[in-house]
Amino acid sequence: MNAKEWIADFAGRLGVDAPTPAEFAKLLDLAGEAAHASERVAAPVACWVAAQAGRTPDEALRVAREIGSGG
Repeated sequence: MNAKEWIADFAGRLGVDAPTPAEFAKLLDLAGEAAHASERVAAPVACWVAAQAGRTPDEALRVAREIGSGG
């Protein structure tokens, strides 16, 4: 099972839609931004925080990039 298949199964079991290909890419960008701006462990937690905040991957990535650029 690849990552996208696993995520689709996981999302289905949780009763939500899996991310679209564009959302999937943005989430990976968000995770990368968090990991490179601090520590690797920030990547999954940043995605969780974004979800808890009800933010889209685009919004969360924008905020993460603000932090990374010192903004």
